[in-house]
Amino acid sequence: MGETWTRERWADLADRMLLAVRPYASAGHARVVLPGRPGGLGTDVDGLEGFARTFLAAGFRLAGERGADPLGLADWYARGLAAGTDPSSAERWLRPDEHGQAKVEAASIALVLDLTRPWLWDRLDAGVQERVVDYLATVVGDDGYADNNWVWFRIVTEQFLRSVGGPWSAEDMERDLARHEDFWRNDGWYSDGPQRAYDHYVGWAMHLYPVLWSRMAGAQDLAGPRAPAYLERLDRFVADAVHLVGADGSPLVQGRSLVYRFAAAAPFWVGALAQVPSTSPGLLRRAVSGVVGHFVDRGAPDERGLLTLGWHHEWRAMAQAYSGTGSPYWASKGLLGLALPADHPAWTAPEEPLPVEAGDTLLVARAPGWAVAGTRDDGVVRVYNHGTDHASEGDETGDSPLYARLGYSTATSPLLDAEGWTDPLDQSVVLLDAEGRATHRTGFRTLEVRTTSDPDDPDSPDGDGATAAILASRARAHWLDAEPAAFDAGSGLTGDAHPAGTVTTVSVVRGAWEVRLVRVEEPSPVAVALRVGGWPVSGDDARPDGPHAARAGALRSTLMPVVPGPGAGEVPGSSPAWLAGVAAADDATPLGSRTATPWVAAEPVPVGHWLAVVVGLHGGLRDARQQDEPVVPDVEVTDARSAGTEVRVRWSDGALTRAALPVA
Repeated sequence: MGETWTRERWADLADRMLLAVRPYASAGHARVVLPGRPGGLGTDVDGLEGFARTFLAAGFRLAGERGADPLGLADWYARGLAAGTDPSSAERWLRPDEHGQAKVEAASIALVLDLTRPWLWDRLDAGVQERVVDYLATVVGDDGYADNNWVWFRIVTEQFLRSVGGPWSAEDMERDLARHEDFWRNDGWYSDGPQRAYDHYVGWAMHLYPVLWSRMAGAQDLAGPRAPAYLERLDRFVADAVHLVGADGSPLVQGRSLVYRFAAAAPFWVGALAQVPSTSPGLLRRAVSGVVGHFVDRGAPDERGLLTLGWHHEWRAMAQAYSGTGSPYWASKGLLGLALPADHPAWTAPEEPLPVEAGDTLLVARAPGWAVAGTRDDGVVRVYNHGTDHASEGDETGDSPLYARLGYSTATSPLLDAEGWTDPLDQSVVLLDAEGRATHRTGFRTLEVRTTSDPDDPDSPDGDGATAAILASRARAHWLDAEPAAFDAGSGLTGDAHPAGTVTTVSVVRGAWEVRLVRVEEPSPVAVALRVGGWPVSGDDARPDGPHAARAGALRSTLMPVVPGPGAGEVPGSSPAWLAGVAAADDATPLGSRTATPWVAAEPVPVGHWLAVVVGLHGGLRDARQQDEPVVPDVEVTDARSAGTEVRVRWSDGALTRAALPVA
């Protein structure tokens, strides 16, 4: 296991971060404008975010120490509250009715004022209290909130207003609480909005705010009846979420707002706060220690104590259009545990191994359409995706590399350069035209997400002792004449879509391997090839490792076509015309200066037959010199001429998995 983080070390990190931002504050402390190019929303927003998001960390410190305040946090932020809410001040904040981002930051301010009430709010001058209420009250009746996790920003803000005798609207709160219910899916999962938007916001927003709101002053009448469902859902989600942390502490590199980094620890702290019954305090503690330690050990915060726009280090391409210099400080949510007293079980329980540290793991999450596979040998967690694209079924937009790839992991990043948005390569199945343009799959239909039905039954239709996951989806593949992104919020590009054919993809997953099966129907005459991309591996030394693999450090990506297999117009048992290569990209991910991605292609497009490739990702924590060559699974498609045929996979340990393939 990784190093245990004591509460004192967490406090030292928070204090270092809070002191580091002070030189960048305005005279009255209302704005904290950190170094770097202004964000897409402008310097006024950057300064407000710098205040409000560091205020979260300060609030957690004050609450956990019951007001003990050697850094003078209460007085420092009280000055900022006074200046920021003063309409005549040069430092005054944009109001929530003036700018949408102020709605977000108002909620953080309200949350901390409630959490630290005896040591901050109650000591504010009456005039400052009145101005704070006037500032926050502009949210009442305001319908200009995004239709996603933003519903909680108005709930939290109005709850605080209600508790101090300010204006609030029961209608607003009931409507927002009902809308939150609309985003509930199953098995502990919410979607961040009406689309198939599954990412870190599920934990650091959709589960965090219900629990914190239910503990705010005066919330019991509204929260009490809802609290049991919130706890049950959180308990179920956290049981999945601990499987998404790599042995090195890395969260999954998937979804928007990744610059918030160790905010990914927030759902585990919320689980500790709510005392979820199914995940022990020691396991929760290991998860949060792993996540925050992952970043601290790799340079975030930096040598100045600052968080920049990036992952381990500054990497501006990771930011969305709404990200500014203060945005990364939503990482403060990952410090929520500091609000818990030193004698809380989250701090006193010995750490327990993460699931991936205890053994190989495999589970499916039905809501996002994921199979989650972790391997103890290298500590890597992989997600295979047949349900998430930040869109809706039937849409014909571009694939977001943050959402629509077939695989994500704790050791790799999707390609995030310009081509990553326009021409999917890594973890993709695409049709190519004569110019090499790749199709997109966003809007696909999920067909199947399950594990093998009875792995202990040798007569099971799925296998004989091999627990595996089976996922399938069908896409109306389309080329996209993309329009420039008007505002990058993580979704795929929009533009004119042109049909390319129907592509059905099946993933059979076990351990570090995926058997990926592909069938193309009714391809466009413009389609000249079918291409399958593997895992992208990044590092200063990323390079090809033979014709069917790439390597970066200890990490190896393998992509092998299954031969024999039918090509276009051929009969089963003959060999398709496979092409293979390893694509290189520079500065395309935050994990290294170079990225290498293996690919294979069948040309011309094979029609009406199942083709298979074997996809592997190995070795994330071990010295590459100590690695054995991974043993590739043996794959047999029993009757490639007919729909609904069966695939048989003999894994390297001799276990067998059988799965029926979808009917066209």
